[in-house]
Order: sequence, then C-alpha cells, then structure tokens
Amino acid sequence: MPFTVITLKNVPPSLRGDLTKWMQEISTGVYVGNYNSRIREYLWKRVCDSVGSGEATISYSCHNEIGYSFESKNTGRTVIDSDGIPLILLPADPDKEDDNKLKKGFSNAYKMHRAHISGKAHAPERARQTRDNKNYVVLDIETTGLNAIKDDIIEIGAVKSESGKLSFFHQMIDIHKQIPDNISKLTGITNDMISGAMDIKSVLPDLMDFIGELPLVGYNIGFDILFINVALDKNGLPALSNRTIDLLERVKKEKLFQVNYKLSTTLHSYGIDKTVPHRALEDAKLILELSKKVNIF
Repeated sequence: MPFTVITLKNVPPSLRGDLTKWMQEISTGVYVGNYNSRIREYLWKRVCDSVGSGEATISYSCHNEIGYSFESKNTGRTVIDSDGIPLILLPADPDKEDDNKLKKGFSNAYKMHRAHISGKAHAPERARQTRDNKNYVVLDIETTGLNAIKDDIIEIGAVKSESGKLSFFHQMIDIHKQIPDNISKLTGITNDMISGAMDIKSVLPDLMDFIGELPLVGYNIGFDILFINVALDKNGLPALSNRTIDLLERVKKEKLFQVNYKLSTTLHSYGIDKTVPHRALEDAKLILELSKKVNIF
C-alpha cells in the first residue's frame, strides 16, 4: 500500500476531524497514512468536496519516473504531465507582467556560474601572490579572560617576517590588579612578572610601529584583534585596519576531520611536535611555523 501525505490549510474543522479517522496528524495540517489507491481516491474526493476556500495537497508513492505523484486543490498551481513526469506549473503574476516575459541574454544563475568558474581560474594566481608575499606579522596575546571589555591584555608577542628575515616584539603589561589564578595556572604569568612593566597605553604605540601596514596572521586572530582594538579605543588611538589572515579558518578547510581545532592539536596535525606554552611570543613563533605549513603560504 502506498504511503500518502495530505496537507490542509484554512479548511473547515470538520474536514480535519474527518481525516483523523483515516490518517495520523503528525503536525498541524499534515496527515500521513498507508492505504490502497481506492481508499486514497475516496479520501481525496472527500477533501476536494469539503475544502471550501481552503487549500489542500496530496502526495503519494507511485510507479512512475520519479517514484511519486501529487495533486493540489485551490493552491493556484497546476499539475501537468511531461512525458510521464508530473510537474508544477506556477501561475504568472499579473502585477509583474514585465518579469513574466522572456528576456534576452543570460540568466542570473548562468552569470553566477560564470563568475564562479572565473574565480576558480584566477585562484592559483591569488594563491601565488599570497605565497610570494613574504612580509607579514604573526600576532598573539595573553589575557585575563575572554571578555574584551572587562578583561585585560597581560602579554603581547609578535613575529615579523620580512623576506625571510625575522624580528620580534614582546612586552608584558602591568594591569595594576591581580591576575586570576586560573590564568596564572594556564600561562605561568604571575603578578610579580607584570608588576612594574609598561602599561597598555605605553605599549600600544610601539606595537603599532612594529606592525606598520603589514598583514596580520594569527590563530583565531579575531580574538587578538578585538582585544587590541578595544585597548586602542580606550586610549584614544585608531583601530587596526591591517589585512588579517586567520589560520584557524584555513585549517578547518584543509583538515575537515580533525578531532578538534585547538592550536596544540593543529600543530600535531601538521607535523609540528611542540608544546603550546600559552605565552604570547612563544605561541607566535609556533603560529609562524604553522603558517609555513598551511597551503595558502
């Protein structure tokens, strides 16, 4: 017996109650059942006779080209047969007469397809340009928490790669308050280590000079950029506008089935057998090493 689905919309309650004698209502206005073609035709006739100004559709298993068939009542759509395949004919919208006319030229779908093909054709060149650009800065920070508004930067580390030559930036930040115990345990950074260090207002200009206009690379770099931009704003300095490259996003595309995307797991996945110390400069050095393994570089 073929599986049958009937849907109703804005129909008399009596019809809905009548159908529940034969079918199960699995959702509002959606009825399913399993019975032979004679019963199905009988029920559909009762639906059509009682639907009033409401709408109804029926779909059921059928031995045809697509394996099912369907009919509708008062939906404004017409079922037509095309070499044994049932198709839906949508009515033309009289308010959009111009849109209903056949237009010359290429469809939007075709234009998008051509743009997609064109983009693929130019992708190798864009990738080559990225690889040939040896100049970028790898950035990493350590913070007292995850909230860029409430928490503070306690360490900044960066590695600048210019034509293969490396230079380094590292600075502890005195936040003039206690570091949470869980952060000290994770990073090894203690209150004594930051006491007497430069404050963030003094460090930011030096960091901006170090970065310049070079692209910024990081692992989940959006986190680092957000904290730095909040700090810049609090101190009346303009936000970073450098191009950014997030290795986390690249890795997720290259390693679809990686167990997780923690930095330590990713390093191991790319053959870098080193421990992540959760210290800004050392982590930046590891991310630099990772950048050389990711395909875009």
